[in-house]
Amino acid sequence: MRQQRVTSFDVAALAGVSQSTVSRALTGDTVVSDGTRTRVLEAARQLNYHVDENAARLRTGKTGTLAVVVICRPGEQRKDVNPFYYSLLGSICAAASARGFETLVSFQDTEESLWGLYEEQRKADGLIIIGSTANRPAWDYFRSLRDSGAQLVCWGSPFDDFDWVRSDNHEGARIATGHLIERGYRRIAYLGTEQSPQRQFKERYQGYGERMREAGLEPRLVEIDERLSRDEQGRKAIRDLAGAGWPVDAAFAACDEIALGALEELRQLGRSVPDEFGLIGFDGNRAGAYASPPLSSIEPDFQSAGTMLVDKLLGLINDDPVEPLRVPVRLLERESTRRN
Repeated sequence: MRQQRVTSFDVAALAGVSQSTVSRALTGDTVVSDGTRTRVLEAARQLNYHVDENAARLRTGKTGTLAVVVICRPGEQRKDVNPFYYSLLGSICAAASARGFETLVSFQDTEESLWGLYEEQRKADGLIIIGSTANRPAWDYFRSLRDSGAQLVCWGSPFDDFDWVRSDNHEGARIATGHLIERGYRRIAYLGTEQSPQRQFKERYQGYGERMREAGLEPRLVEIDERLSRDEQGRKAIRDLAGAGWPVDAAFAACDEIALGALEELRQLGRSVPDEFGLIGFDGNRAGAYASPPLSSIEPDFQSAGTMLVDKLLGLINDDPVEPLRVPVRLLERESTRRN
């Protein structure tokens, strides 16, 4: 025979209290005394009783779920998404779980696949957006949702009026450039752009230029072609430098994917790294540790990033907004900059 389901009334009978007291005790209501709460918890344990989360959500009007959308480039296969975003996604899910929330994850790219009505359809209490800022239609879509009242937080948005969290790009660029200078490189280029919708690229260029000028060195921007993949952007940047007669001896790439493409092109051209050419990226992608030679990089604190994004969203949901936040970064020194 099917065992009858234990209810809060059963717990109340065993603990010798009312059903409403059981509800208050199990939800942490401070009105309930410590002694009564202990009795209720012990009765619940003996009966193997668990709170009906669905009923609790109906009472509070909350779903207990946070949605996360990863914006991809149109037509991009999911296996080709920047590994940085998978690391960030994992940290978001862990932070949400630590605060008692489940996560609902979606990968979106083409205009036909864009969807963010999670709150309206009671699938989630709010939305975190991460992913490529090169997909402008996607960001325009989610901006329209934000303007219509959606609770929404993003990583690295192309719009400053969003509620956002970002790496400390300026300081990270200063650290990367200073590291190359300390290793004896002097003709250091920046592989990136000022025009990208990814504002972090511009912030990194500004930090690089500032640190170069402080050292009495001339900044040099090698523009990437935004129409190409990140890997090919790095390859083309190195080919352009080779065609110009190698006027630089090191490069700080705007992200690790660009740096890894540059590293492969350097290898094919027979340029020794780090002896003839130093290279450092930004993002701390795990793939960099297995490159040949392993790639130096600037790594954001992923755990802090996930926590900041979740806490910022919960602040909006609870009408307690948090100012835009910067995630601390650190240097990952590997062989690509360890010149003797």
